Amino acid sequence: MPAKKQMNGSPEETEAAFYDALSRADLDTMMALWAEDEEIVCIHPGAPRLIGHAAIRASWEAIFERGGVQVQAHQIHATHNMLTAVHSVIEQIQRPNEQLADIHILATNVYMKTPQGWRITMHHSSVAAGKAPLDLFKASTLH
Repeated sequence: MPAKKQMNGSPEETEAAFYDALSRADLDTMMALWAEDEEIVCIHPGAPRLIGHAAIRASWEAIFERGGVQVQAHQIHATHNMLTAVHSVIEQIQRPNEQLADIHILATNVYMKTPQGWRITMHHSSVAAGKAPLDLFKASTLH
């Protein structure tokens, strides 16, 4: 049995590793980012709720059959405490030859601090039609 990797030191690092594994269709790295608890949850756009490692792994395996998915998370709104972090993001998906104009993905990523580092406990995403909302959290300068 392979040794477990030491996980990332912050929720932001785990999130970056998640989107990197997604872009490379790296199933083993993707699953290593999830908490060991069988109560983990993943909801893909338009799909049913998946609970546990086996169901979540099978879903990512099916997605990765078509290759990696280039996703950029924007407009991250994060709330943290010492043991949990919740990130609400807008995902911009880039797949060659697929028209995704005026569609954006709203996603919530929940992380838990474990002895192995910050791990994913929930990824919930849904498609929203229309243009992505303006980033209300960007600093603006008034004249």
